[in-house]
Amino acid sequence: MAIITLIGNNGAKAGYRFTYRGALTECRDCKLKTVCFNLDIGTEYEVDEVRDVQHECNLHEGGVRVVTLKTVPLHLAIPSKIAEGSVLTYSENRVQSGCKKIGCLHYSICHPEGLKQGNKYKILEVLDDLECALDESLKEVILE
Repeated sequence: MAIITLIGNNGAKAGYRFTYRGALTECRDCKLKTVCFNLDIGTEYEVDEVRDVQHECNLHEGGVRVVTLKTVPLHLAIPSKIAEGSVLTYSENRVQSGCKKIGCLHYSICHPEGLKQGNKYKILEVLDDLECALDESLKEVILE
């Protein structure tokens, strides 16, 4: 199902990606706010289609455009022993070792944005083994 929202003209290009950070207080009186703020906080989206409809906006110079979005699949590093299941209930303690090596090549998939504690995610694909600085046996998976 396509997600329809409004984004600034500068980002209204097919393939443009962004992570939704939430509603802005400056927009609380706008009549279009329910269309702009219909996304999930922390989720990464990609513009799929730009429509011809434009609206004026007090925040975006040049206004906003109607676009359709798709969610960007989430990549996550998880212990190899749980990578073979088809559904994963996300628990930060279960899938992460507590590693704080921010400079690690895999830090962003060991600590991804957008996953919510207790939510169920479908494992779409199991990718390669990951080299872990803590010698843990990890696999990269793509979640839906």
